[in-house]
Amino acid sequence: MTTDGSTLIELDARIALIRANIAELTEQATGSSGAADEERTADRISDFQAQLNILLAERDVLAG
Repeated sequence: MTTDGSTLIELDARIALIRANIAELTEQATGSSGAADEERTADRISDFQAQLNILLAERDVLAG
């Protein structure tokens, strides 16, 4: 059984990883060309953002 503290630490780690992924994809997007690449990158960023929103909501509930 995990405590709220360890759960928050795990959530913070996952949040940090997703934020890093979004930052990396954003950086890659500035160097890529072509509509297909841009659309694929935008879709991936959107997916990561949705995951991030869920994790942030979970964290708010635990921290609340």
